[in-house]
Amino acid sequence: MKAEKYSSKDLDHLGIIATMCDDIDLAGIIDRLIPPDLRAELRTGECVKLMVINGLGFSLRPLYLEAQF
Repeated sequence: MKAEKYSSKDLDHLGIIATMCDDIDLAGIIDRLIPPDLRAELRTGECVKLMVINGLGFSLRPLYLEAQF
């Protein structure tokens, strides 16, 4: 019998919030309610999700300074 290897990952609270936003399809709901802007690079729902995650992150950095976004 082969031994299984386990690993853990630290999601912090922002990972949990991002997963919950995906589970309830927050971005999808918003995108269905707001017509898309053809000039935009990101969908409105994605932007709202990013604002929620950033707002709960207790970060003083604006989103445009966050390279990951």
